[in-house]
Amino acid sequence: MARFSRLAVAQMMKQVPLVPVFYSADLEQAQAVLQACYDGGVRVMEFTNRGDFAHEVFGELNKFAATNCPEMILGIGSIVDAGTTSLYIQLGANFIVSPILNPEMAKVCNRRKLMWAPGCASLSEISLAEELGAEIVKIFPGSVLGPSFVKAVKGPCPWTSIMPTGGVSPTRESLEAWFGAGVTCVGMGSKLIRKELLAQNAYSQIKEEVVQALGLIAEIRG
Repeated sequence: MARFSRLAVAQMMKQVPLVPVFYSADLEQAQAVLQACYDGGVRVMEFTNRGDFAHEVFGELNKFAATNCPEMILGIGSIVDAGTTSLYIQLGANFIVSPILNPEMAKVCNRRKLMWAPGCASLSEISLAEELGAEIVKIFPGSVLGPSFVKAVKGPCPWTSIMPTGGVSPTRESLEAWFGAGVTCVGMGSKLIRKELLAQNAYSQIKEEVVQALGLIAEIRG
């Protein structure tokens, strides 16, 4: 069962608006990355369902988070169907993120009062997602849609809360563009948790990257 309510997740995404997106088949590496992000100030993190036995890694990682990083809200991403949604709910996922809009996933999440962030690429999809109960929508791929899409959506729909994933970098230029357009939070994967840092086990550097990114966001929003 999720440790955090859907409203608590949405509120934390707004309060600490950087959501690292990460996958590793190596549990020890995943734990080290999660700890580094937590120590850097992150409070919401998305593990992705992108490999064989990913659910087994997630289950153990979620237990680790509950014990060692008690304020960390760990969710699962890259989910595209209701069955896999249910699997991760049983493993204690605190929220579900999808690259697509699948109404069957909404039914499963709403029944358990779980935060659900579907992937949308048009205003019509965003509107349907909100009708289905999505508090925050993911725009995907962010690298294709860009900040101008967010700005255009926020014009007629200022109530919409948006999280782009893809195309977001931990640089002032990138973060100013996205937050200036009106996003609620940003998902950030390999631009933040870089392959070369993982290869070097440079977890302290990952922590510093997180600290710097959150500092930039605070300045920009501030």
